[in-house]
Amino acid sequence: MADTKLKVGDAAPDFDLVSDQDTHVKLSEQRGKRVVLFFYPKDDTPGCTRQACGLRDNFASFQSNNTLVFGVSPDNQTSHQAFKSKFSLPYPLLVDEGHKVAEAYGVWGEQQRNVRSHFVIDEQGKLADVQVQVTPEESVSRAVGAIAG
Repeated sequence: MADTKLKVGDAAPDFDLVSDQDTHVKLSEQRGKRVVLFFYPKDDTPGCTRQACGLRDNFASFQSNNTLVFGVSPDNQTSHQAFKSKFSLPYPLLVDEGHKVAEAYGVWGEQQRNVRSHFVIDEQGKLADVQVQVTPEESVSRAVGAIAG
């Protein structure tokens, strides 16, 4: 099982991942904005679709609160592109094929997949909210609450 040791107030582990659009996303370059970083097991599966679409449906609220959204799974770029297109996801999906970022965040699980979770990172790169092993619906409502609160 994933062993998350990260807690609110900790520095968010930095990363540099390729997105579905073949651009590099480096967390440390997002300073000055809040970030919702959500981890999900697999593109285009029922729970992952509910989580991703729930965040999509609240995207305007994130934008109006100076917040970026990034999804992370071990799926490849082609899979991310298809998932993003099928559900009109307005935010980048990041490729973590070697699951190093999931491991850094403590959400790489025993079943060789991401544990559904999200982390809200403040403008200074510190964790403002840590939610691990949440349902898709809890992830969405808690992320929205953390940003609005």
